[in-house]
Amino acid sequence: MTPATRQEVLGLYRKVLQIAKNWQSASGQIEESMREKEYIRNEARTLFRKNKNVTDPKLIKQYIEECEARIEIGLHYNIPYPRPIHLPPMGLAHKQGRTLRHQEKLRKISKPIYLKSHDEVS
Repeated sequence: MTPATRQEVLGLYRKVLQIAKNWQSASGQIEESMREKEYIRNEARTLFRKNKNVTDPKLIKQYIEECEARIEIGLHYNIPYPRPIHLPPMGLAHKQGRTLRHQEKLRKISKPIYLKSHDEVS
């Protein structure tokens, strides 16, 4: 990891922790705000520690973009949790064969960047 990339990652980590420190829930309830603050801190710790040994520049760039997207979406909607995706159900596909594999591949490709690591940790 280059020193510039390291500084960018550490800056994002500090930014997430600062957001958690100043977070107010949409409902304004103190208990809910505390739960959401704790969620933000735990999610940041978990994901940053999980990816601390990543050395591939493309993968690092992808994780940085994911972090920035989750920050922007969280601040915009005032929801710290990843927003769910709405894809059509796979109920119409055959239970085996090419069609199912093709639909699974399309679902994986269509997943937004801000949900990729959330599913890995959950």
